[in-house]
Amino acid sequence: MENICDMSNRIAELLVHLGRAARSEDGRSDLTAAQWTCLRFFARANGSTRTPSGFASFQSTTRGTASQIIKTLEGRGLIARSRSATDGRSSRFDLTEAGHAMLERDPLRDMIEVISKLAVDERSGFLETLSRIAFTISDVREVPAFGTCHDCSHFTPLGECGQSGYCACMAAELAADETTKLCASFTLEPAPKAKEETDDQP
Repeated sequence: MENICDMSNRIAELLVHLGRAARSEDGRSDLTAAQWTCLRFFARANGSTRTPSGFASFQSTTRGTASQIIKTLEGRGLIARSRSATDGRSSRFDLTEAGHAMLERDPLRDMIEVISKLAVDERSGFLETLSRIAFTISDVREVPAFGTCHDCSHFTPLGECGQSGYCACMAAELAADETTKLCASFTLEPAPKAKEETDDQP
């Protein structure tokens, strides 16, 4: 039987290899690997997370490096800047029509197509496992974790189908299309319970 430690090493190496394969560039690539990551991030993140600091945390890079990548995409007309609705001092970014068109040529689509051929239950289990690994690594390194509402401990499903919901972190109701977006407030840990008052408390 294969040594458990060796198995863990092989899984980690395969994840790194797949990541590099998905990010590989050739002479026909429209963007660098970091620029593709940035474009995908702004396409997938929710409104409060589509900021330079949000992308810097997601990419595990400095705010200055993140700003340079964003500036390049903005200069190419792939993303557009607007003022945050919740904080007038910060900016949020949205993909333009050109940005959405660029994503149609995303080199990650090959991997997405391969994964889509897996059975639904296999994909579901794979996603759950990877989400747990990503969150745990973020927790160990004390950096923000990213995930979607349906997997987050802050989320409470609403409605018959449970597609819309309530976010305890934002103290706001979420429409169905918002619950599939990446959020920097994501957590897999149960929210701390308020301490209950008792009659013998001073």
